[in-house]
Amino acid sequence: MRIIADHLRTAIMILGDDSGIKPSNEDRGYIVRKLIRRAIHYQKVLNISDDNQNFFEQVARTIIDNYAPTYPELGRNYNSILKELRKEEEKFKKTLGKGLKEWDKIAKLGSISGNGAFKLFATYGFPFELTEELTNQKNISVDKKGFDAAFKKHQKNSHSGSHERFRGGLVDVNPETVKLHTATHLLQAALRKILGPEVQQKGSNINPQRLRFDFSHSEKLNQRQLSRVEDLINKAISDKLPVRYSEMESKKALQSGALGFFENRYDEKVKVYAIGSDNNPFSKEICGGPHVENTGELGHFKIIKEEAVSAGVRRIKAILE
Repeated sequence: MRIIADHLRTAIMILGDDSGIKPSNEDRGYIVRKLIRRAIHYQKVLNISDDNQNFFEQVARTIIDNYAPTYPELGRNYNSILKELRKEEEKFKKTLGKGLKEWDKIAKLGSISGNGAFKLFATYGFPFELTEELTNQKNISVDKKGFDAAFKKHQKNSHSGSHERFRGGLVDVNPETVKLHTATHLLQAALRKILGPEVQQKGSNINPQRLRFDFSHSEKLNQRQLSRVEDLINKAISDKLPVRYSEMESKKALQSGALGFFENRYDEKVKVYAIGSDNNPFSKEICGGPHVENTGELGHFKIIKEEAVSAGVRRIKAILE
């Protein structure tokens, strides 16, 4: 009971922060996911049934109500906290039973290999700590070094993809891709203005015909939201905003408010591209470039498709006319 209460309280404090961290398999989001999933596991251990009057939500509401007077961000983000908890709970409970059956199958061998532990993580969403806890209860061993090696290999593949995303995702560099690359910065800024600061770049690919931009968001965008995004971007284009860059240390760049989601890939010094006024830029991002000198060069921005890529990640394809 204490594990459930403490883990949910910590997860709620993270989810309630205005930085917009959500459960995921990477970085800070993975910490939140581990906390929630361990709490769900112990709900099962205590035989608290899934239909027990929204057990997790009742606990979460109590925690938020108790702490919101001291931490007002919990009140501001009340609905999004409950929404993310509910989504993570539903997602894990769908695979928990299958994962436990797979664990039993692997555990019958007398120990769990690193690859076996990683399979439980990658396929069934079992944090290593949960696998380790289950093996301790049965007094069998699990290969932590083997799991770490498999996890590092997975991270290396992800990081190489992040490196390409950081470079802007340009297939080649010509006037059209440079324009679309600049438009991608406008797109991310517009999405954050319309949907909120939880929007973060997850990938991009740009060729002379179109841009493709992947971003964190849990729901399909409706036509009104897409129109508002387009309108914001085309207003920024018609305003003929200047595009400037400066070089600075990566830490100072982030402290200055520049967006940057691939911190482990940055050099000590980075370029920061700002679009608009110095005091209140429309967009400000760490990026290697290249970009146009003025948004007036871009033409008319049009979204041609919006779709899901994976859980919590959406994709927009757009063109410049």
